[in-house]
Amino acid sequence: MESRKVRVGIDTGGTFTDIVAVDEESGDAVTTKTPSTPADPAQGFLAGIEKVLAKLGETGEAISAVSHGTTVATNKLLEGKVENLGFVTTEGYEHVLEIARQSVPDGYGNSYFWVKPDRIVPADRVRTVGGRLTFDGSELRPLDEDDVRAAARFFADRGTRTIGVCLMHSYANPAHERRVRDIFLEEFPEATVSISSEVLREYREYERSITTLVDAAVKPNIRDYVNNIANRLREFSSADGAARDIPFYVMKSNGGVLSAKEVVHQPITTVLSGPAAGALGAALIASAAGVEQVLTCDGGGTSTDVTVVVQGEPALTTEGRVGVYPSKIPMIDVVTVGAGGGSIAWMTPEGTLRVGPQSAGADPGPLCYGKGGDQPTITDAHVLLGRIPPHLLGGEIPLDTGLARKGVEELAGRLGLGFEECATGILEVSAWNQANALRQVTIKRGLDVRDFTLVTFGGSGSLLACRLIDILGLKDVLVPLNPGNVSAFGLLTVDVRNDYVQTHVSRHDRLRVEELQSVLDALAGDAERALAEEGFAPEHRRYARSADLRYLGQAFEVRVPIGDGPVTRELMAETAERFHRAHRELYGYDFRGDPAQHVEWVNLRVSGIGPIKRPALTEIAAGRGAEAAVTSTRETYFDEWVTARVYDRALLGAGDVLDGPAVIEEFSSTIPVHPGFRAHVDTFGNIRIAKSSDSNGANR
Repeated sequence: MESRKVRVGIDTGGTFTDIVAVDEESGDAVTTKTPSTPADPAQGFLAGIEKVLAKLGETGEAISAVSHGTTVATNKLLEGKVENLGFVTTEGYEHVLEIARQSVPDGYGNSYFWVKPDRIVPADRVRTVGGRLTFDGSELRPLDEDDVRAAARFFADRGTRTIGVCLMHSYANPAHERRVRDIFLEEFPEATVSISSEVLREYREYERSITTLVDAAVKPNIRDYVNNIANRLREFSSADGAARDIPFYVMKSNGGVLSAKEVVHQPITTVLSGPAAGALGAALIASAAGVEQVLTCDGGGTSTDVTVVVQGEPALTTEGRVGVYPSKIPMIDVVTVGAGGGSIAWMTPEGTLRVGPQSAGADPGPLCYGKGGDQPTITDAHVLLGRIPPHLLGGEIPLDTGLARKGVEELAGRLGLGFEECATGILEVSAWNQANALRQVTIKRGLDVRDFTLVTFGGSGSLLACRLIDILGLKDVLVPLNPGNVSAFGLLTVDVRNDYVQTHVSRHDRLRVEELQSVLDALAGDAERALAEEGFAPEHRRYARSADLRYLGQAFEVRVPIGDGPVTRELMAETAERFHRAHRELYGYDFRGDPAQHVEWVNLRVSGIGPIKRPALTEIAAGRGAEAAVTSTRETYFDEWVTARVYDRALLGAGDVLDGPAVIEEFSSTIPVHPGFRAHVDTFGNIRIAKSSDSNGANR
């Protein structure tokens, strides 16, 4: 019998690697999880492939494509593992990294001084070269190739193999930077070079320099990791051992995927790979359930990622950061807090309780894992309060409650708290950490958090759902089927996408139609060539155009779409009108009709999109009543010890309703339902949680 064809999504997190396989013909999905292997993430990746193939009863010959979300780039930057990096810039601009930006986080916080983050490149690894371009790309002075050769030899002598190049105004003309790269590869073939005109073709020298250096810093790691995965995927290629290349895609921060062979040239685009996939998967699931105003809460083992989704589309930004480094690449607007299952609870020198951002990760993990962890974590608190079972992954990972209790009691003693008070406090601090992140993506951006449904997923994402409803006044919470695998599912829902940008600063009343058309055509040509390389036929290629506009004199821009079709004065006026509306929505005012306030165009953008077939969401069978899904009871702490019913989620059907106190368990996640809350199952198998109502309809 002919083997089925399945697409596989694999999301590697800090604690677990999540896998979803979808049958391309029937749309049926199989999910599983396996522990991550931080020392060599490829091991966890391949173990996940083996595990899902075993569940399917198939060999690697059945795999038609693999999409992957990775934290390799993110972890390198978050852990500060940026070493032996070189920087080449224009003569006279050697201090661009030191000058940076005059921006003080949180108004100095509680201290009198602010110390700048460590430089990504120390001063003794910066080299300058002669030559100069003007703002419009004209050559003022030719590139000094002797300087470039000297710089290449300088880095070669010191063993600095990774170099970022950012020359003045190279966004307008990449010729000098390309020549620098060519000379470096002649003089120092072992070097890995990133040039700013290919990483970020926008003005603002500091942000362009940092973004290019971040790209250079992660390029060797991403290249080695992705090539290793691609090569080892051939081990699964066919039953007779004949090697074949399995199509392999990597998730990008902008909400698209890119083939592995191309992503090694754009490694910075993967820095928020996993969180982006989760937001897109949650958006699709919520939209199918009729929910368009969504907050996503992706709780993993190390952190929790939150974002906002309006009308089915996650918010995008180019003002993101990775650790302490600004990154101007397009990315889904994700806020991350150190509130994952492995986040460590600790006492400050002042004697107060804190949770995170330090994490026990996958190895050694929480105390209850019994693998050598020596500090209490959020997972330890949950298991001690009966909120999760004494095992994970359906019994694959037993949890040692004795070890967890010993650690929590030791911390409680130092804090002067009782055992239950300390464990509850750990969860309360964690809930407020998550709530503050959700406020950051809503209230701080002019959105009313009460207008949104919270979609919780990830292994730990739904454990604090009821407290978040209370703290934020949310309407309800939606927990998808297989919540621990939503990010992996999201990897199978996204299209191939490439973004191209070109700075073109001009006042609206002075911008010529042919100028705008020429730049957009050039960007569209780049996008078209990339999609052709990815194998998309012309009829399957889509393009989206946008522009960054501002009022003359403003420091920052607002992005608005540009309509389809040839550029005309009418199309330009329509784009300017979109800018006025967007500015009013963001800031409460606009200067429409004011002849003294000019609109200025700054950046032009084109995205090339290659559609990929999305898995279908299917309705589930009607339930037989929630009572049929009760498997046991367990003593659980919700302000006091109560007897909670334990439900097997797999036995719940559409229309089933249950009231807290209860605990709903499944393979990849657990949902505690507090007293005073009600959960019901919708037609797609999502669990919807809200506060219970009395006979008068009032919340209690």
